[in-house]
Amino acid sequence: MMLQQAGSVQLLCLTANSGVPLFTRGASKQLPFSIIGSLNGVHMFGAGQGVVLAGCETDRGGRMVWRVFQDSVMLIAVSSGGGAGEEDLHLRRLLENVWNCMVLVLGQDELASLRNVERLKRDLRSCYRLIDQLLEGGQGQEGIMGDLTHCADCLLPPNATLLQEGLDGFTQAADSDPTVAHRLLRFQLLPGVDVCVLCGPSPTLHRAESELVGCFWSPLLEALRGSLAVGERCLPGSVTLRPDVLALLLINRESRRSVSCVKAIITNPNHPPSNHPLPSKARCWELLRLFYTFTTTRYFPLEETPALTLGEKAQRGDSLREDFALGFSHQPLQCYLVTEECKCFSLQTAQHQLYLLTPLSVPTFALSSVATQTLSAITLATGF
Repeated sequence: MMLQQAGSVQLLCLTANSGVPLFTRGASKQLPFSIIGSLNGVHMFGAGQGVVLAGCETDRGGRMVWRVFQDSVMLIAVSSGGGAGEEDLHLRRLLENVWNCMVLVLGQDELASLRNVERLKRDLRSCYRLIDQLLEGGQGQEGIMGDLTHCADCLLPPNATLLQEGLDGFTQAADSDPTVAHRLLRFQLLPGVDVCVLCGPSPTLHRAESELVGCFWSPLLEALRGSLAVGERCLPGSVTLRPDVLALLLINRESRRSVSCVKAIITNPNHPPSNHPLPSKARCWELLRLFYTFTTTRYFPLEETPALTLGEKAQRGDSLREDFALGFSHQPLQCYLVTEECKCFSLQTAQHQLYLLTPLSVPTFALSSVATQTLSAITLATGF
């Protein structure tokens, strides 16, 4: 089996009540205004009949997904192709991430009120760079999986508890509030280590930089250097991974955190070239994302934000799984997939989900043992 990326995506943003276009991003060839109006009109017609139109598929394999936020802004994603369940998940994640980006930059109250549409159009331009990165779907963002998993990307340094305490104290002193998206402050603590805080109009930038940063982070410089030593591996030296693990994604389902890494591919010049060359590092990151999407649209539950209303669940289109999975009387605990490039294996427990990539040379019957040993090695050494 071949795992492939989704097709090109175009994003449309309109006012929910009147259908006034606010912006379009994505594919170089924009949709005609008549088609944009039709996409808005069919959603409004369904709403008038008490029907929530979440998504549909064209006869040529294209897909469209709608989502209304705060009864004020409608986002529509149009894709040129891709697998049904996989593409739906990709598009719905995209709409949620774009909305969160808009809230981060402009604030939820500004978007919900729509007091001045022309001014809002101008203000939304400041979101374009972030939105364009989201449309790239993780390309060039190695190690970043949170846009897809909706879990916080983490690394596991040796002194994680000390760093967490410092971060908690720093955010509390800065009056950090995720519901008040006025300012995102970023400070460089060391080359390669930054701290960000989302806060309101206070404290001043000068006070945050001159007082709070030094107060909370100066005592932790050695711990910060230790986190730098972890590097792209994201795991401390106390964790020894098996040599047949190419890449992994581990999700803590309780804390909604994740850690992921791809091992450096080292070719031994003394060994003859293999009939099945290992995928490159960039391709491993891509395959890891694709396998996560494959598994969560068929077997494993998505790790979603709690306390969703029924209307939100309907708009999200929770039935992303293929039809054959809907009749299962049990919850699958393991899944494997053999592709032309590698073998993939995933397992889930009450607390974790683990996704692995291994070379094709690993026997299929041994994949479960490899995954179980990897999960134990990480959790026992780090408590993750």
